[in-house]
Amino acid sequence: MRIRPILVLAGLSLTSGLLISAAATAAVDIGVSINIAPPELPVYEQPAVPGPGYLWSPGYWAWGDDDYYWVPGTWVLAPQPGYLWTPGYWGFFDGAYLWHGGYWGPHVGFYGGVNYGYGYGGHGYEGGEWRGGAFFYNRSVNNIPNNVRITNVYNRTVVNNVTVNRVSFNGGNGGIAAQASRGEVAAEHERHLAPVADQMHHEQAARANPALRATSNHGAPPIGATARPGAFSGPGVVRAHGAAPGAVHPGPVHPGPSQPGAAHTELAHPGPSQPGPAHTELAHPGPPQPGAAQPAVHQFKPPPQGGAPGSTGSGHTPPPPPPPRTEHKAAPEHPPAEHGNPERGNPERGNPEHEH
Repeated sequence: MRIRPILVLAGLSLTSGLLISAAATAAVDIGVSINIAPPELPVYEQPAVPGPGYLWSPGYWAWGDDDYYWVPGTWVLAPQPGYLWTPGYWGFFDGAYLWHGGYWGPHVGFYGGVNYGYGYGGHGYEGGEWRGGAFFYNRSVNNIPNNVRITNVYNRTVVNNVTVNRVSFNGGNGGIAAQASRGEVAAEHERHLAPVADQMHHEQAARANPALRATSNHGAPPIGATARPGAFSGPGVVRAHGAAPGAVHPGPVHPGPSQPGAAHTELAHPGPSQPGPAHTELAHPGPPQPGAAQPAVHQFKPPPQGGAPGSTGSGHTPPPPPPPRTEHKAAPEHPPAEHGNPERGNPERGNPEHEH
């Protein structure tokens, strides 16, 4: 199979409706083009947010050393208040797949219509927003455990109006047919910042990990996401679904149901929310059309409140029910012998009153 790396200068306008602007490639002035499609996006659960101010950076397939490798999703701190992350994406043009680098900016730009999950459903970002210098989290999208003190939260149900799939590139055969909106084009011309140092270190650590290479994991990387950049072992590491057992030994994490399923996510009812946008009910789309791609829902649904099944919900397990009462019937009396009992006390026979 022939691999064709091509250096692509920034600022090239594509006739297919995709746009590579100098602002969109602020992090990388030179892109790489490959004639092999990137693998599908793996399905994984979002690790718990480490603390206030961390923003979600979804996982993606990168290219290096003549192979694709998976860069796990992770939580990172924004370079400055008010800035949001626009993920990078692969776009097909002129027989090759071009990489469009991600960047930080006041608004989320175009990322190919790729559904990275957890707020990045293809256009924009529904996982949170900045308010007066503080970042507020959408609890219906993010994994916010009770032991992490985050008070800036709100609840807004996210509805995917498109078929959810795991395609990781835009255009070409089997790619996502999406074009940038006017707002996304305008966002690409705003002031942008390059990926932060933690993101760069995270990608370099993924490139150096042989288990994350596509030729090794066949599109099912052992690590789907991490709670902190560059931490690929211990607590906060979650496995991608379909990964080989024993490939990684993650520590305990708070679960998030990112199982493949329908193209909508039902919102659980968490605790009282902070002031924020009003909650909207989730519409239920019709059944998937025949031949559609297998859906993969990445959005987080908070786990049910309370303890294990059968608990009171307050953390105390109710006592077990008392055992059933058993009636003991008295043994029938033996009728007295007519001529007495000449064998009473005979050690060879025993006491007939206790023989049953």
